[in-house]
Amino acid sequence: MESSLSAAPYIATISAQLNLRPAQVAACAKLLEDEATVPFIARYRKEATGGLDEVAIEGVRDKLALLRDLAERRQAILGSLEKRELLSPELKERLEAAQTLPELEDVYLPLKPKARSRAMAAKEKGLLPLAEKLIDQEATLDPLREAAALVASVPEAQGLTPEEALQGARDILAEIFNEDAAIRAQARALFAREAILRYRVIPGMEEEGKNYRDYFDGEMEASKVPSHRFLAIRRGESKGVLTYKILPPPERALAIMENAVIRDPLSPAFPHLKEAIADSYQRLLRGSLETEARIVARKKAEIEAARNFAENVREILMAPPWGPRAILAVDPGYRTGCKAVALGADASVLACQTVFLQASDAAREEAAAIVAELIQKYELTAAAVGSGKGGKEMEMFIRELPGLPADFQVLLVPETGASIYSASPEARQEFPHLDLTYRGAISIGRRLIDPLAELVKIDPKSLGVGLYQYDVDPKLLDRGLEDVVVSCVNQVGVEINSASEKLLSFVSGLSPSLAHSIVAYRQENGPFQSRQDFLKVPRLGPKTFEQCAGFLRVRGAQNPLDASAVHPESYFVVEKMAADLGVEVQNLMGDPELRAKVDRERYLSDSIGLPTIRDIFQELEKPGRDPRPVLVPLNFDRSLSSIADVQIGSILTGLVTNVTNFGAFVDLGIETQGLIHISDMSDSFVTNTHDIVRSGQEVLVRVNSVDMERGRIALSLRLDGKSGFKRPPNSPGPKGGPIGKPRGPKPFNNPFNTLQGKF
Repeated sequence: MESSLSAAPYIATISAQLNLRPAQVAACAKLLEDEATVPFIARYRKEATGGLDEVAIEGVRDKLALLRDLAERRQAILGSLEKRELLSPELKERLEAAQTLPELEDVYLPLKPKARSRAMAAKEKGLLPLAEKLIDQEATLDPLREAAALVASVPEAQGLTPEEALQGARDILAEIFNEDAAIRAQARALFAREAILRYRVIPGMEEEGKNYRDYFDGEMEASKVPSHRFLAIRRGESKGVLTYKILPPPERALAIMENAVIRDPLSPAFPHLKEAIADSYQRLLRGSLETEARIVARKKAEIEAARNFAENVREILMAPPWGPRAILAVDPGYRTGCKAVALGADASVLACQTVFLQASDAAREEAAAIVAELIQKYELTAAAVGSGKGGKEMEMFIRELPGLPADFQVLLVPETGASIYSASPEARQEFPHLDLTYRGAISIGRRLIDPLAELVKIDPKSLGVGLYQYDVDPKLLDRGLEDVVVSCVNQVGVEINSASEKLLSFVSGLSPSLAHSIVAYRQENGPFQSRQDFLKVPRLGPKTFEQCAGFLRVRGAQNPLDASAVHPESYFVVEKMAADLGVEVQNLMGDPELRAKVDRERYLSDSIGLPTIRDIFQELEKPGRDPRPVLVPLNFDRSLSSIADVQIGSILTGLVTNVTNFGAFVDLGIETQGLIHISDMSDSFVTNTHDIVRSGQEVLVRVNSVDMERGRIALSLRLDGKSGFKRPPNSPGPKGGPIGKPRGPKPFNNPFNTLQGKF
């Protein structure tokens, strides 16, 4: 864990905040403190945590981090006050009772070292007693006479007029009101509840900021502003185009302060108190709380944007694989030609060629001969064509080749990030003697064979599915995206004898250095023969073995369980089941009738409960099962080659590539993608676009409009008043689905869901 502070003091708080049993939180926290990973806890410690899934475990982890941060800040404040001899028992009690960082800072604010202020200057002149007289609000008080008497009797105040003394007293009161914890708490709640976001264009910046014209003049409730809108406004401000404010109605804020301060409106002190309150709000409290409101709005928008990004990344990583079959990988190009690479079933490079389609008819004929020979010679089963510029033309070119096998498929594969991979250290290490253009083609092809294994080599931020990603806190985004990648890798499992170093680094318990050691050991000693061989890897000890073994597969091992997700710590249970039936483990795995004879409750123990038994039987039924759906190619409308061919009113087949808060982008098989705005997703109100579509989902869409000048295509899912899914989202079916098509309901493990409670 990041902190050595015990989790015990936080169990009750986390239990209440996440609606979990204290025992679940305590068990989860203990496992995390023992350096167990989230996938390991979720998969192999269900009995201990009461079956908590990854989302809940990450929630406990993140809440622990937040509460520890709060505790560390509290200790720092207590230490500072004690050192300055300002810590009283009453103050210490208030600090220890604070449940949130704003509450803690409010208690500390009056004693916090600060820059010299007007109130400080007034106190130095001896005006504090006058301020106290005003706040007492006595009916007999004569403020002007009291000020004159003080000026005459206090040496530090001499030289001031009574009016200047009263102004100094009001300055003191303004600071006191601003630093009052109760006032700040009520005003903060008002900001959260009623603040209005008002945005304007800076005069004279209309032309330069035309990309922000949707935000030139407007307002809306700050608590309801969509994340993409707020991040766009904030970016506009950073560009010097826009300005914005987040403020509640001022009369409501002033009323809170007046209700807290004024006891007698008929008191002679009333006008001075009212003036001090107005000054306190306008000069001090408003700016402080607006800064907080901006931070809260930014964090909320960042979390929402990051959540949206994570959902899209997960769908891309969990896209269905073509599987271990030989394919042709093509990176289309005009000037430098199309790079064609034959890949074996194990994704190894068999041959590389460059072909030209545009140079001349003779060059095109030569290209056809080269591609056909590659397909025939290496018995290729499909072609993976990059979906970028020239991809559509290359797809049609391959489809029209004479003599193609009847079951040969041609698929357009998203190529976003392929160029980044091709120039990366990983690519240079894998293919030191190949030109980077061929490396890009290899990446495209391997994305078809196994998207997850290939895409983990690329920074998720380079996959082209996150809007406003550069407006989001990098640490927040990186932590959440890493959680998503780790979750996907461990959910699918990794074949240790073929996995890349990068893929291995995301396996539970393995660091990049250990992944490097595994690959080095494999290269020096040959393939691993069993899971027990993992312990021969330098620095891979028993604790790491416990964390990683269940997620690493050894195909063809002597023990068939080594190719399954059954953890080695549970092998004895399966072996006992087989022995009790008088059969081998292999027989038990291959015969459902034998498994039906097993009395599951007979094998329960303190460490093995029904959840583990159920998981074991699922693995015995389908050892090493891949949770990803089956890939069925998607055929786009072949009559479309560019945006110029798209007709308003047409019904087209498309593939969702990116889901945002305001809509979804759809690949139509041409370079220009279309957008389904949230208002065109359903006949009823849509609150969450991810409830309607997912990245990688096949949809039927109607073309609403085509803007040739701006390169925009507006689409709708409403076909004759009905939503136009080719197949409903999450629907199982014998036809499978396209690249990324969801299969069956599955919970999304989104790390950003657990961060909302931070703000």
